[in-house]
Amino acid sequence: MSTPHVVVVMGVAGTGKTTIGPLLAAALSVPYAEGDDFHPPANIAKMSAGTPLDDSDRWPWLDAIGQWAHSRAGLGGVVSSSALKRVYRDRLRTGAPDAVFLHLTGDRALIERRMADRKGHFMPTALLDSQFATLQPLQEDEAGVAVDVSGTPQEITDRAVAALRRLDN
Repeated sequence: MSTPHVVVVMGVAGTGKTTIGPLLAAALSVPYAEGDDFHPPANIAKMSAGTPLDDSDRWPWLDAIGQWAHSRAGLGGVVSSSALKRVYRDRLRTGAPDAVFLHLTGDRALIERRMADRKGHFMPTALLDSQFATLQPLQEDEAGVAVDVSGTPQEITDRAVAALRRLDN
């Protein structure tokens, strides 16, 4: 990418945000921040218990991610965040108006298999239905691209880099 954007890697749980985010950051030569690290302990406990977060849980988390993205304005960076609803992405853009979204998408069965194979993650597969029910894909007026998550992490990253570069042209 010719402009140092902050890229928000978004999508439902299990799409590979934590895997693709660092690979993308390395490919773009910018720092990576793991969105889950911005969750307060109460959010982690709630999700670990199988309870979906509500908007009042998400606002402080989104604001913290937005603050990190704002600190990287003009420098570039990659951060992960489910950013499932338009209003969540709008909240992130409040802190980082030039943020670009990379929506990782894929077949539900593939995503569920990947979630089931994860070890030690707080998000149970039981919450996947609520994630898909909440998801509002990127809209035409939002800066971003959607990339399918089938294939290897490197293949997904390569497609993401190519798609993001097309945004700059």
